[in-house]
Amino acid sequence: MMRHELSLRDVCILILTLLAVFYSLYFAADIVLPFVFATVVNLLMISPMRLLHGKLHIPKPLAALLLILSMFVVVAGIGTAISVPAAAWLSKAPQGLPALQAKLAFLQGPLDAVRMGYDRILSLFSTGGHHAVGHGASSNSVGGGGMALGSLGSSVLLGTRAFMGEFFTMLLMLFFLMTEGDSLLRRVVEIMPTYADKRRMVQITTQIERNVSLYLATITIMNVLVGLLNMLQCWLTGMPNPLLWGVLAFLLNYVPIIGPLTGVVVYFFVGLFSFPSILYALLPPSIYLCIHIMEGETITPMLLAKRFTLNPVLVMASLMFWDWMWGISGAFLSVPMLAVFKIFCDHIEALTPIGHILGGPVRPRSLRTIGAPVNAAE
Repeated sequence: MMRHELSLRDVCILILTLLAVFYSLYFAADIVLPFVFATVVNLLMISPMRLLHGKLHIPKPLAALLLILSMFVVVAGIGTAISVPAAAWLSKAPQGLPALQAKLAFLQGPLDAVRMGYDRILSLFSTGGHHAVGHGASSNSVGGGGMALGSLGSSVLLGTRAFMGEFFTMLLMLFFLMTEGDSLLRRVVEIMPTYADKRRMVQITTQIERNVSLYLATITIMNVLVGLLNMLQCWLTGMPNPLLWGVLAFLLNYVPIIGPLTGVVVYFFVGLFSFPSILYALLPPSIYLCIHIMEGETITPMLLAKRFTLNPVLVMASLMFWDWMWGISGAFLSVPMLAVFKIFCDHIEALTPIGHILGGPVRPRSLRTIGAPVNAAE
């Protein structure tokens, strides 16, 4: 059996190739992201597409158009419903800052102590001029809080315009993937040189379709339930605009770990703006956290454990990397892309160790052999 060892030149070429790929992905995000999103949404639409085309015998273009229009109506309806309360919250946030500062006055002493300690440490490593600049920046940041929050509205509008452009590009790409994706895959299989390669390609695509679509459908259903439960708890606790915070909980739950933590913080500050007591303001984020723990640590892992297991450390690493690469869009796509990469690794012999590291069932026999004597019987 031949063993191929990578030389130093091959390793350097591989590293440079990976850097070039990531560099291209970073600067071509406006082109690549709609295609990746369309691919992921296409996996989510496989079951409805089969129902319309396979069971009801609706032509593929018409079935794809119906599904895309339905998705657009749902997204547009939710966006219209939450845009008015979201804009109202952004507009009244500067006026609510004095009341927020008054409620958090008990933290002023510890914060002053921390700032004084920071100033003393800074004075040891910097000049007095830099120290003065730090004080000026601090005072300007406090005094200009309203201006910063005011500019947030314009940045949100610019971000919304860019998002809508990418959204329509994604819908166009999604339509062609839903109508011509099977023929494209068939042609890719046809150009494989050997029967084993053709079979491996079919197995990879089948497993990606089955596992990733199952994962996306499961977490979407669970996220809808999380959003509904949080909307109900906001209504029961008296928080204004329950629909807005329910939709926010639904969206944030797509981002592992960081999304729910962000939701807890947002719910706490909304509670501070809405309720006179700090203890009462802690109630909505506490309920939010309980809902997330019940869903994220119990129900969803129980539904996905046998088919979809990934190493939590690598999930977090993937989340941080793609968030740095593509922002919030990369955070949404980090887990599906990691799952697709694991499936490829599991079906390529040279990459199976990487696939095992990424996740999957533990191999007890391999673990027992660790630390065994060298001359142990095989």
